[in-house]
Amino acid sequence: MNRRGIRSLCCAALAVTAVSLSSTLLAAEEVKIGFLVKQAEEPWFQTEWAFAEKAGKDKGFTVIKIAVPDGEKTLSAIDSLAANGAKGFVICPPDVGLGPAIVAKAKANGLKVMAVDDRFVDANGKFMEDVPYLGMAAFEVGQKQGAAMATEAKKRGWDWKDTYAVINTFNELDTGKKRTDGSVKALEDAGFPKDHILFTAQKTLDVPGSMDATNSALVKLPSGAKNLIIGGMNDNTVLGGVRATETAGFAAANVIGIGINGTDAIGELKKPNSGFFGSMLPSPHIEGYNTASMMFEWVTTGKEPPKFTAMDDVTLITRENFKQELEKIGLWN
Repeated sequence: MNRRGIRSLCCAALAVTAVSLSSTLLAAEEVKIGFLVKQAEEPWFQTEWAFAEKAGKDKGFTVIKIAVPDGEKTLSAIDSLAANGAKGFVICPPDVGLGPAIVAKAKANGLKVMAVDDRFVDANGKFMEDVPYLGMAAFEVGQKQGAAMATEAKKRGWDWKDTYAVINTFNELDTGKKRTDGSVKALEDAGFPKDHILFTAQKTLDVPGSMDATNSALVKLPSGAKNLIIGGMNDNTVLGGVRATETAGFAAANVIGIGINGTDAIGELKKPNSGFFGSMLPSPHIEGYNTASMMFEWVTTGKEPPKFTAMDDVTLITRENFKQELEKIGLWN
């Protein structure tokens, strides 16, 4: 073989080696994604982080965890992710109104973004439906809450004739309205009389706000009201309602309050007796694992997550089972 032929063979071999080496380096390149949460100290977000990291171990990527309690830290965290070689991030923002700024900052840094738990809203207060989002299916979870209250009332042998429901509403929040709408629908489907349901609007989404709202409804109850169901969009809205019934002289045995979230109800469920019967516990472990996995797929294969992944997987936790259920997903401490 002449020199030119040998040189050509050598060049070809080098080219193949270079391509092979390049492929190996690409395969070995560490894939990093961010997971940003608004309240890192909360058990809910600790669990999301833990299961996002489990997804990373299972699928071969690294999760960069950052607490973002305010807007300034959120935007600087996105810059930090880009500097550390991340390709995208999952975020539960400290303020849903930061949505446009988060998206703009992500685009400027070439990062993909997905929202979890709280959905971004634009300057007009409308959901940013172009950003992939995974969160609770509000109406369906509300239905499960209402069905659980009706089931417990029937278990106690309550007669609908002397049973009334007080539903604390916060219709300014779309998620809140859907939850309470779903809850009422389930109560009505169980045969609960429509005219025995009292709606009362909360001014604030906390225990004092729901206590005030429930108090304003209790004075409207007829003298024959014996049993009470207390509903609301989350644990605190129901906890405040239960406090109001205690002040009004209702015994715990004559009250059924079921919240949504679980994590804010732990202290109450530790009490041996209360009108707060239980809470619908969502699945932070599934949300952490699934969103991290979706982001990994997106940055490595280009497969964009659905615009909305609705989670309606909830478990009723009560005094009987709350410790075991919370232990299962790492929320017991």
